[in-house]
This record gives sequence, structure tokens and C-alpha cells, in this order.
Amino acid sequence: MPTMQHFCLFDTAIGPCALVWQGERIIGAQLPEGDEETARRRLSRRFPDAAETQPPAFVAEAIGGVVALLKGEPRDLSHLPIALDTVSEFNRKVYDVALAIPPGETLTYGEVAARIGEPGVARAVGVALGQNPFPIIVPCHRVLAAGGKTGGFSADGGVETKLRMLTIEKARTSTEPGLFDALPLEARRR
Repeated sequence: MPTMQHFCLFDTAIGPCALVWQGERIIGAQLPEGDEETARRRLSRRFPDAAETQPPAFVAEAIGGVVALLKGEPRDLSHLPIALDTVSEFNRKVYDVALAIPPGETLTYGEVAARIGEPGVARAVGVALGQNPFPIIVPCHRVLAAGGKTGGFSADGGVETKLRMLTIEKARTSTEPGLFDALPLEARRR
């Protein structure tokens, strides 16, 4: 008999999120939604058999990390027990690279492709990230298109949500100097 799926909704600084677990592993995460009803609807489409319940300790730890990250605290969530064996080998390689991107940093789809040893598959990297069942934990929002363009994002609010998350993390989204980086050194000292 398979282990039941469970979920817990929780509030964050940018909207309600959810985590779904089965046994001792997280099998899904729900990105911030505009409201709890929308979050529940999307969650029920993805995990129709999951029952709402109080989170066990490892899920409570994960919730605390997600809440802190979305408040602007740099948090590494890569240690959380996620069910990577449920995704294809290619997607797992992509997610392993994404898990190594620290808060406040970004890579491009092409850079991820190069890091998995398959330069030229940037589009396939984008597809894999669009299928990410563990968003925020596997930080697909930290992967951008070439030239600092945002690329896609499947959360409520789409690319705007991705940009909000990157802004919260104070991520640099371009190699171009920022407004104050371009100032002469004399002006920066003040």
C-alpha cells in the first residue's frame, strides 16, 4: 500500500505557498499564489489525493526556510529531502545545478546547460525548470535567459513573481553595471 500524500499551506511575504510530502520526502512545492483559494485549486490539480495535515518536523523546517527566504534572509534549502528520483535523469542534472545556486546569484539557461556538460541545450534546460516540482527549494527562479532577460515562470503572477523573488534575494540579474556601479570611484566614497 503506497504511503499517503500530505500537504500544508502556509503564508509568506509574497503569498500563500504549500509543501507536499509523502513519507519522509518532499514531493512538491507550490509557489506563492495571490490568495489561499487559488493556491488550493492549483494544489488540488497537481496532487488530487493529498490530505491537508500538520507538518512533521522536516516539513516544518522546510516551511521555516521558505518563509525566511521570501522575507529576504539568505537561506540554503538544498539539504531538504526532496524526491529527485521521481524526475528524469536530465531534469535531475538541471536541478542539481540549480540547487547549487546560492541566494542572490543567478545563472543563465546556457550556463546551466554547460555545467551539466551539454552546451547548446539551453531550451531543454528551460523546459526542465518549467517542470520543476520543487520550486523555491530547487530555485528555478535563479535561472535567467541570456543577457539578463527573465525567461519564463509558471507561478501565479508569472515573470513578475520571479522578479519579486530575485529582488527579495537582492540578486544581480545582469552583468551590466548597476546605476551606482557605473559612478567614478571618487563619487562612490561618500
